[in-house]
Amino acid sequence: MVASIAADKLNPKARAIVDQISALPQLPTLTPVEARGRPAPLEAAPEAVGSVTARTIPGPGGPMAIRIYRPKDALRAALVYFHGGGWVLGSLDSADGSCRALTNRSRCVVISIDYRLAPETKFPGAVDDAYAALRWVADNATDLRIDPARIAVGGASAGGNLAAAVALVARERGGPKIAFQLLTVPVTELSSKAASHREFAEGYGLTSADMTWYGTHYVRTAADADDPHASVLRADLRGLPPAFVITAECDPLRDDGEAYADRLRAVGIRSSYKRYPGMFHGFMGFPAVLPEAAEAFEDAGAALREALS
Repeated sequence: MVASIAADKLNPKARAIVDQISALPQLPTLTPVEARGRPAPLEAAPEAVGSVTARTIPGPGGPMAIRIYRPKDALRAALVYFHGGGWVLGSLDSADGSCRALTNRSRCVVISIDYRLAPETKFPGAVDDAYAALRWVADNATDLRIDPARIAVGGASAGGNLAAAVALVARERGGPKIAFQLLTVPVTELSSKAASHREFAEGYGLTSADMTWYGTHYVRTAADADDPHASVLRADLRGLPPAFVITAECDPLRDDGEAYADRLRAVGIRSSYKRYPGMFHGFMGFPAVLPEAAEAFEDAGAALREALS
């Protein structure tokens, strides 16, 4: 098996978490509804923040739920955040811990978006929702007590994909202007042939079979998978916002995330990535157990403060 070749690359604490994940029913054997009910490994207790407000905003498919996280001492800046889950799983609840951590470390208002999931809503429905949410935040900046020139987009995994896609849409449609991208372990290519996809295809939490399952539910056709709004690594990246990309050493998505940062830099856009050694795709869900996860949140917060303050 692929895992046996490189198993020692995983941090022992990370390996224990990955083994818990591997013991769960595997995604390719489940329907989306069954997968949404699958138990998750225990994560850390949520941090306190200044306030959390739940509300709904208009969306292309009807009212869209959001949560607004405000730190006790907020900058006049915001992060529009999209949860992970392969466009099929995930929710405002699953992103709650990450949003609280980012709120406290960045001092930004974090606005978490409950976009429509696949396969009930196929591509580009989630991208449309993401752009509608960005427009709403910019249009309501005064009420949100933020500066419309200091809005970032961000997300984890498929949420990172949506953040990069909405940056493309905003450029194409003439706004709103985005100040920064924060992408954590993002999907940037749906049909990847990168070396990390082969090296970490099995035994590291997220598998190549999982990615096929997610993609099958998200896009209808091969042409959809090739669309730059789905595979953002294929886009013309000129004119996009600066970015900080977080990657994990033992993640099949690693090489594509790092390539996105490299290609931004190649067209003159300030961008960087940081690879966390010995970590797996979902490592940031466990900051109480993994010092690297706590470090990643500190790094993300610092990047947002620097970009938006």
